Amino acid sequence: MINRKLLYSFFFLTCLLFNHLNAQIYPDQNFVLRIDSIKAKIVYSEGIKLSDDGKSIALQDNSLEGYFILKEQSSPNPFNQGLPSWNGKANGDCGFKVQMRFPYNNDWSPWLTVGYWQKNIWADYGSTSYTGGYIDYDNVKLNSYQTKWQFKVILSRTLLSSVSPTIYKLGFYVSDSRTTSNVNISQIVNDNPSAIFIPTSFIYQIGVDSKIGPDICSPTTVSMILRSYNISVDPYQFALSTYDPYFKMFGIWPRVVQNAAEFGLDGSVTRYRTWSEAKKILENGGRIAMSIGQPLYTGHLLMLAGFTIDGKPIVHDPAKSYGQSYVYDKTSLSQAWFNKGGVAYTFYPTSNIVAVENSVLPSSFELFQNYPNPFNPTTTIKYQINSSEFVSLKVFDALGQEIITLVNENKLPGIYSVRFDGSNLSGGVYFYRLQAGSFYQTKKLVLLK
Repeated sequence: MINRKLLYSFFFLTCLLFNHLNAQIYPDQNFVLRIDSIKAKIVYSEGIKLSDDGKSIALQDNSLEGYFILKEQSSPNPFNQGLPSWNGKANGDCGFKVQMRFPYNNDWSPWLTVGYWQKNIWADYGSTSYTGGYIDYDNVKLNSYQTKWQFKVILSRTLLSSVSPTIYKLGFYVSDSRTTSNVNISQIVNDNPSAIFIPTSFIYQIGVDSKIGPDICSPTTVSMILRSYNISVDPYQFALSTYDPYFKMFGIWPRVVQNAAEFGLDGSVTRYRTWSEAKKILENGGRIAMSIGQPLYTGHLLMLAGFTIDGKPIVHDPAKSYGQSYVYDKTSLSQAWFNKGGVAYTFYPTSNIVAVENSVLPSSFELFQNYPNPFNPTTTIKYQINSSEFVSLKVFDALGQEIITLVNENKLPGIYSVRFDGSNLSGGVYFYRLQAGSFYQTKKLVLLK
């Protein structure tokens, strides 16, 4: 006779294993706070003020040091990896330090230092790990999935006569590590965007300086990006400014992004999952510095220059003296970038960023429930995006067949409403799906007739 308890146990374990193997992989999510959002979210502060031009947070005139803490942010979907970045200014003997914390044991983790700019002028750098996770040089790695976090920024200067450091943008790009683990390279290789090309004044990193040249692929790549915008830059000085004396490295991701902010670029550390996503950024006037690995390099940065007419990526590779407009084997380059997580620096000129007056820029991507719901025959669908993206909003029937495309175009950051008319449809359950870059979300609506 079969042991019924043993049979139930086997069935239970099989279900657990099946659910684990088929567990939902959470989408990437990008959260950006600019000055209006930062101001609105400050819950604790000391020694800081809004800068005289109203465009950033600065130290009060009589303060050598100050700080602010933002209220907790939350994401619609869980994550276990995060890429922090920031934009501001700090020259001379002044600087700012960015810290974050995450839920832990029904409370919060200690504050973790995720980076600073420019000089490390603090006696104590701060914690970089706790039992629930750690800062891996420049990115957050958590041992469990979370949906909340907080930012803290400390500003400091050595003399009151020194110009105050300022900060005006905080970014956090979060992901599920399983997305990278489950990359489909064949599908990526078969993604063939149309032709585009971004020229620049090429820089060979070894030619910048024979001593530090082998280590400065990151600042050299960003120097090429600056030059592609006709911004004058000395790649040697740019590399020296980027050097992190705490980690003794030239390639700390948010630090290089911040250095570009000193030259007028709006930047973030982000991820890409397809070549077509990257193509959209180039089409919209953006630039991409790709962080790649094996099988091409152990670790390297290069500039995505565009695509050939047959969809092959073109790069400017500073490690090669002949690396301008270089075309790698597409499979090898896809493996080198996407198997490493598709990490990149994404830049736009600040002139491409729309100022939001007397309102708060959305801090997240979100698709809201339609109203009214149920409806007959019309309803309104509202959504928000916090960065410039190609947006698709579609309605499907209960069998998954597409009914109508409501939005299919590039959108600037903001909150949008779309009217959906179901006059020509039968009553029943329908679904609407928003896709904005790598973010997607689906909700249900009910048409009564």
